[in-house]
Amino acid sequence: MKNILVAEEDRSLRDGFVQAASRGGYKVQVAQSGKEALEKIDKQVFDLVIAGQRVGGSEGLEIVRKARAGNSGTMVIVTGEGGQAAVDAMRSGAFDFVQSSLSLDAIELKIQRAMEHQKLLSRLSSMADRHIDPARPHGLLGPSPAMREVFRVIDKVAASSATVLIQGETGTGKERVAEAIHQASPRRDGPFVRMNCASLPDNLLESELFGHEKGAFTGADQMRTGRFELANDGTLFLDEVGNMSLSTQAKVLRAIQNQEFERLGGSRTIKVDVRIIAATNVNLETAIKEGRFREDLYYRLNVVNLQVPSLRERREDILPLAEHFLKHFASELLRKVRTFSPEAVKALQEYRWPGNVRELENTVERAVLMCESDSIRPQDLTLVDPQHSINMTPQLAVDLLNLESLEKAALMEALKRSNWIQKEAAKLLGVSSRVMNYKVHKHGITHDRWSKNRN
Repeated sequence: MKNILVAEEDRSLRDGFVQAASRGGYKVQVAQSGKEALEKIDKQVFDLVIAGQRVGGSEGLEIVRKARAGNSGTMVIVTGEGGQAAVDAMRSGAFDFVQSSLSLDAIELKIQRAMEHQKLLSRLSSMADRHIDPARPHGLLGPSPAMREVFRVIDKVAASSATVLIQGETGTGKERVAEAIHQASPRRDGPFVRMNCASLPDNLLESELFGHEKGAFTGADQMRTGRFELANDGTLFLDEVGNMSLSTQAKVLRAIQNQEFERLGGSRTIKVDVRIIAATNVNLETAIKEGRFREDLYYRLNVVNLQVPSLRERREDILPLAEHFLKHFASELLRKVRTFSPEAVKALQEYRWPGNVRELENTVERAVLMCESDSIRPQDLTLVDPQHSINMTPQLAVDLLNLESLEKAALMEALKRSNWIQKEAAKLLGVSSRVMNYKVHKHGITHDRWSKNRN
């Protein structure tokens, strides 16, 4: 349920705003002074704050700034008589300015519009980093039987709020599958919030998941909203869930089971309505036997299990995916590359793709940059299969799986051989000076000679 704070010193006005907000089915709190309003904003996040121009001697603008600083998703409506105060309120981040003399129906409509705007902003934010082609049914591509089975499961589970556990190797597209489930579900208008559970140490992960109150720990200079709270009425995607510590797992289990939690350093219980989709490339059953993963959390997550196949298990998808990436990067990088040569197609289909779809995407991007004609050749792909390399150290085998490391190593070697003259290094690599310059900047390669030449 959405939370609204009404801060107004005039009792009759305050009662009218409360009545208008309550008619919309929202949970309403009141503040009779500016000090009380600021204290409440310090302690919790509100979806909407309705503030009088002057509340008990405190400027309504201060409330606007405080509410927006605590959570950029908070909508603020300032009430008053208009004039310069209305202009200042809008400049400070208020969503709307409402004249106190408006009818309850008009105020209720203003509140409804603010809530709809908040929902739209949340949806746009969750879609900001999506690169899904709306012409494809799930934003996913793959004519293979293995992927058609994935699509079938997506269609089947999307309509429910059941927790889904997505398993598969690194780079298979587990996050894309999670997002496809969300977009096909009744929650599609709500937020899709991501959290990589392997990217942060334990204490910071808990803060990211559940939020924290001001002063909860050193450096917590303001209240922070966690991912569970941000995902309210939508979907929370927990990636690499197998990497959470046992203590964090216990808190996540409680939040999933009860749909409630407390922020770090806080005592107020926050209730949410969140669907959980989790993903991992770790064998959780093995982790349970080794005492690294809670069995009760596993069963809570594993209501629906969806296995995403590796790229080598769906070879029919390699060429359609490669052609999709080629079209995308040729347009993005302004390159006139149109197709793959027959030899390049053969190389793509025979390679094992240890990094799966992510590796294929990176490979095609690099090929589009390196290609000097309208057709990508095998040498533009620079595919190196560790299983068929000779005299390879363990470290080199790892580096070869990382195309970025391989590319930077090739650039560095060419630059050293050409005495750090980029034009000569480009010739050694068989690329244009423009591509060479792009790659040097991309990998942050510098040399003292270049700095001196610029001085």
